[in-house]
Amino acid sequence: MDFFYKRSGLIVAGLIFGVLTAVLAFAGNPANMAICAACFIRDVAGSLKLHSAEPVQYFRPEIVGMVVGAFLIAIATKEYRSTAGSSPMVRFALGFIMMIGALVFLGCPLRMVIRMAAGDLNAWIGLIGFVLGTGTGAFFLNKGFSLGREYDTGKAAGAVLTVVLTLLFILAISGLIAVAASEKGPGSMHAPWILALVVAIVIGALAQKTRLCFASGFRNAWLMRDFTMLLPIAGIFVIMLVYNIATGNFHLSTAGQPIAHSQQLWNILGLYAVGFAAVLAGGCPLRQMIMAGQGSSDAAVTFLGLLVGAAFAHNFGWAGAAAAAATDTTPAVAGGPALAGQVALVVCIVVLFIIAGVNIQKKKAVVVKQVPDTTASEA
Repeated sequence: MDFFYKRSGLIVAGLIFGVLTAVLAFAGNPANMAICAACFIRDVAGSLKLHSAEPVQYFRPEIVGMVVGAFLIAIATKEYRSTAGSSPMVRFALGFIMMIGALVFLGCPLRMVIRMAAGDLNAWIGLIGFVLGTGTGAFFLNKGFSLGREYDTGKAAGAVLTVVLTLLFILAISGLIAVAASEKGPGSMHAPWILALVVAIVIGALAQKTRLCFASGFRNAWLMRDFTMLLPIAGIFVIMLVYNIATGNFHLSTAGQPIAHSQQLWNILGLYAVGFAAVLAGGCPLRQMIMAGQGSSDAAVTFLGLLVGAAFAHNFGWAGAAAAAATDTTPAVAGGPALAGQVALVVCIVVLFIIAGVNIQKKKAVVVKQVPDTTASEA
């Protein structure tokens, strides 16, 4: 397992991750959204009727699989550690903000890379915001930002989210609870659930072993000029680029991209909020699920923030709309966030600066007491 800590191992893991992502895309997941932490959490929120946006309701097996995969590999390699206690409500807020930013852009950092590999220039422009957001977070880390340390808890506490997601999924597929499911739109597009679950378990295990995190990769580049954690991300990009070219899904343009919009200011600001919040929270949406699977209750609280953020985004019209061409019966849609979403995102960014500022831990000065030199007087 130490292989995945090396540069070569990170590259291999990224390539495997990319192949698995391509499998999900080929098997029926939405175009340019083969696997997206934010979008899929949003779909799960819809399936549980936390929001009523009918096109985005489906209990995604991938969310369960990634958490379970991280849990299983952490147990197997003795890396499972149940912890909690580090500013839970702030972490909830950071998860909430990450989701608002992601849904304004229409995707998490993972989907950003997948969209980039399909030639979506909107995602390349959005990357500017993500890089600047992680840079802002790195600036505050360098100034002493901290949410405090986690503390060990009873082993069962760290497994609560894993168990709850697993039970909900079993109840959903067995029909014992009535979950919502889209009949049209992204929520209606999905790979067979068994395939999606198995692939996601492998992805979760890989992400846990490599510590894969899109925000941390850029954070390390900002703070230490260390680009190592960008290697698996590059591997995912390369495989998806090859897949899209081979299947005719590569289209280098801003217009006509699936489930995307060209409101570039909001693409940039959406991913700026995601990058900034992810660095402060210690991980992107994908990383939060992996950390929750390996026992972090703080990451589980951040996951709940993401889930509730998705509900708010769609219940109050804060999510961006996908652009659409005109048809015989409907006019063209420019897409992007409505005024309510724009205001919500700006407020979220302001809140991020407040959170970052008030949580800077000032270093205590060491006071050295001067001891009088009595040698001369004694002499």
